Amino acid sequence: MKSTDRILDTIKREGSVSAKVLADKLNMTTMGVRQHLQSLERDGLVDFEDIRAKVGRPTRHWSLTATGHRRFADSHHDLSVTLIDSVQGVFGDEGVAKVIAQRETAIFAQYQDALKDCDNLEAKLQTLAYLRESEGYMAELHRDGADYMLIEHHCPICQAAKTCPALCRSEIQLFRHLLGDHYRVEREEHIVSGQRRCTYRIGDKT
Repeated sequence: MKSTDRILDTIKREGSVSAKVLADKLNMTTMGVRQHLQSLERDGLVDFEDIRAKVGRPTRHWSLTATGHRRFADSHHDLSVTLIDSVQGVFGDEGVAKVIAQRETAIFAQYQDALKDCDNLEAKLQTLAYLRESEGYMAELHRDGADYMLIEHHCPICQAAKTCPALCRSEIQLFRHLLGDHYRVEREEHIVSGQRRCTYRIGDKT
């Protein structure tokens, strides 16, 4: 992966970051990172905000522009939206619901098979994060107290989900079905709602 692609990937995952943080994460010099950022800024892919600190000079934080975010967009999103519109036009809302249910069933079977040897929640979620990462969701798993946070920095079906919100409902239903009734799954951040990532808080039911 080129240095500029690594920088874009890190900003996508981390959100607003300084050149120093990028340099530390990517094992690059701060000067080298700044040069790449300036090039990416000229291309309209990143922008910056100077954030004042309590002491010293403001720190420049870099984030992706709308154009930068589109670099990660699903290359098939136009086809997906067209297909959804076509199904709805021919078969109506009921037809779309059946297609989404079929998709959910197929993905559930795939995920369930991958998780069959996992004997605890953490192992299941680590495997789930790996599956989602391989599908382009830029997924990672973190602990947050007694809970787990499944974080997805990208949504490869975002445009289709904006056209058909039932796809997002299907995603969280899939996770709940997969993990079972002993666990709660709550979506706390949502890309389709305008936030930079989707996050799911997962833990024991109380």
